[in-house]
Amino acid sequence: MLSSTLTPGQKLAQGTCRHLQTHGFACVEELVPTAGLRVDVMALGPKGEIWVIECKSSRADYLTDQKWHKYLPWCDRFFWAVQTDFPTELLPDGTGLLFADEYDAEIIRMANESKLAGARRKSVTQIFARTAAQRLQALRDTRFGQVFTPSPE
Repeated sequence: MLSSTLTPGQKLAQGTCRHLQTHGFACVEELVPTAGLRVDVMALGPKGEIWVIECKSSRADYLTDQKWHKYLPWCDRFFWAVQTDFPTELLPDGTGLLFADEYDAEIIRMANESKLAGARRKSVTQIFARTAAQRLQALRDTRFGQVFTPSPE
């Protein structure tokens, strides 16, 4: 997709994914870990760590988000990706912070770690892998059809 057609949140996600790739992470945008939740970016690290990054393009975007805390049980670390002029004092303690734009990002504050239980880690990793594989297949095969979201654990 051309950068000019991306929403502000998608631009933040793009820069975030580019940056995390330099740290050995693979990223999937708009991933559904369970019914009713859709994270902006889920990142799978080289040691199997799972990070969730929520991209907020404005104060209003952040203040209308009522679900972010429901993402915490689905990751080892939780981050916000925002532009440099975002009022970061709004962001909860213990969460990570990335400054991002459509080209790159920088980790400003590392999130507290809360390691996933083994069964949850396996489930999330499988959801991540299946989503990524289905999206790749849909790009390669126009008859593949709609990408389906995985069922909850």
